[in-house]
Amino acid sequence: MSLSVNQLEEARRALDAPLYADVAGDIDVSFEFFPPKNEKMAATLWDSVATLAPLGPRFVSVTYGAGGSTRERTHATVARIARETGIPAAAHLTCVEATKAEIDAVAHEYWAAGVRHIVALRGDSPQAGQAYAAHPGGYENAADLVAGLKRLHPFDISVACYPECHPDSADATADLDNLKRKMDAGATRAISQFFFSPDTFFRYRDAVAAAGIDAEIVPGIMPVSNFAAVVRMSKMCGTEVPTWMERLFAGLDDLPEARQLVAATLTAELCRKLYAGGVKQFHFYTLNRAELSYAICHLLGVRAKAREVKVAA
Repeated sequence: MSLSVNQLEEARRALDAPLYADVAGDIDVSFEFFPPKNEKMAATLWDSVATLAPLGPRFVSVTYGAGGSTRERTHATVARIARETGIPAAAHLTCVEATKAEIDAVAHEYWAAGVRHIVALRGDSPQAGQAYAAHPGGYENAADLVAGLKRLHPFDISVACYPECHPDSADATADLDNLKRKMDAGATRAISQFFFSPDTFFRYRDAVAAAGIDAEIVPGIMPVSNFAAVVRMSKMCGTEVPTWMERLFAGLDDLPEARQLVAATLTAELCRKLYAGGVKQFHFYTLNRAELSYAICHLLGVRAKAREVKVAA
């Protein structure tokens, strides 16, 4: 990792002073949600949106199920966030099981609803364990999707990147080549897959720069509220789960409040080390819960910019 003099000074401060006492709050945050499946989940989601909105995120994103399985719910959630909170809302779009015409129609709907930011993803096969295959008449991959979206409207487009290499990439070089194609097609920034070691991100950031990619690389942060679930997700996306993390969560299965405290501590430490290395943008995978992300943002110096944001139940 290459650090400037200012970053070295910040690193020393992180070691010498109370870790969070003097963090300036000079960061940008964004949050990811998924569309709710029922009324109870909807209530949790909108409570979380209302809690996090005063932190002034530069955008919030809403995921999109394989094959468009959540298409209507994603659209409704994105439109409501944009309408009721004023926060820029980003809608996920994937290439899975849809023709170009079908995806273009969804993109036009978003534009008409005032959505200007798309998170463009290849997506994964809807059949677990099966290799991804492009849909006949569909977009081939994320780079193709980005180019197609740019032909439709001047969207702000985020794409995914993988500090530990996408499972379908032959190697790290091929993975970086794919990222470069996405950026060259018109993407604005890349949001990373979650990871658990700051060095993983720093090494990747250096590799991205060495590959001639100068776009913004935003670390994706996953607060670990359910260790077993994160282990499952990590196996699917190739993220390494450190053995020390398993030890720290051992024995907490039936102690949710203690588990929350441990999760907040570990994730805040990761973010603090990233901040010491010059990272000023963070994207939180909230899993539709606000508490952990809010606490970590607070430790990083982010404060509410408005007293209250009302989101109707």
